[in-house]
Amino acid sequence: MQDQELDFGGRMLHRSKRKRVVIVDDSRSIRRWLRGVFEEDPRLIVVGEASCALTARQVIRDTDPNVVTLDIDMPGMNGLEFLVKLMTLRPMPVVMISATTHQNSEATITALTAGAIDCIVKPTIVPGPKGRRDMCRRVFSAACSKVITPPGITGRLPASSLPIGGDHQMPLVLIGASTGGVNAIEHVLAGLDADGPPVVIVQHMPGAFLVSFSQLLNRNLAQNVGIARAGEVLHPGQVRLAPAQGRHTEILCKDRQWICRFSKQDDLSRHCPSVDVLFKSAAQYGRDIIAVILTGLGRDGAEGLLQLHAGGARTIGQDRQSCVIYGMPRAAFELGAVDLQLPPEKIGGAVNRAIAAHAEAQRIGERQE
Repeated sequence: MQDQELDFGGRMLHRSKRKRVVIVDDSRSIRRWLRGVFEEDPRLIVVGEASCALTARQVIRDTDPNVVTLDIDMPGMNGLEFLVKLMTLRPMPVVMISATTHQNSEATITALTAGAIDCIVKPTIVPGPKGRRDMCRRVFSAACSKVITPPGITGRLPASSLPIGGDHQMPLVLIGASTGGVNAIEHVLAGLDADGPPVVIVQHMPGAFLVSFSQLLNRNLAQNVGIARAGEVLHPGQVRLAPAQGRHTEILCKDRQWICRFSKQDDLSRHCPSVDVLFKSAAQYGRDIIAVILTGLGRDGAEGLLQLHAGGARTIGQDRQSCVIYGMPRAAFELGAVDLQLPPEKIGGAVNRAIAAHAEAQRIGERQE
């Protein structure tokens, strides 16, 4: 019985079925602490440690892990440089472990665009049981995920001649994503018309990383990308990411204008910001909404997308084949909330077509009046 453990459902789990973890961090105390956290979870087993990239290469060859946790700051080759080499020579699931300094946040977002599955903030104080379980859940999910090596952002569609404004109600695009969402969001936004309707996004990510992510998108895309502000009126060509500051981002339509507003975090939402809260806030405007749910663990956004769908919104889910983790899109699809499933590089075009269909429906409505 020594080679068996109980999983969280009370079933016997053979050691050979546990996900194999390698920890790469230059701090011995951090490595020891992470080993203790991961080995609290019967689904994980730490099979190796490394203090630098040179050692890590050999440890990975020797242990063949399912997932690697990787620090940003290391002597010699840093974590980002090592990640790029790893994803080129031996692609595998990687979870970045990073402090929330500005420099590390920039590097972590770059790592996510280079193929890392997730990022975990290096704690400044020892987390409690809930925090440790969340770390284990994310590492286990990464170990089970699909490795997708991103080609980077390519060309954009030309600006649309679609009339927006005037007597028409401008549509609004809503996007929800979690694990693996950084690359998926880039692909979707790159396919949208640069002067198209505004976009509001919930991406599960610590606040400092969201700021860096928004800055990266703003540099790489034709749209104006930033963090949403309370009371901000949204305009064509804008992309706004919901901040992670203990508040949910919601949508209000007033005098034919879309406005961002914040609400306090509630005890019912596992995530803050929550995709469900964003989607549900816009359900009453369903006929003017195009909503997209992308790769991610869990089911945040599924119920909200169902409410939007029932209200007449056009809804799109990322397909199983292209998802890093087919969790949120799957939950929404199984509820019947998804009209169409596509890979991210095709979602932008589908959104553009939905925008054109929205404008045509409004023109037809006006002629009938």
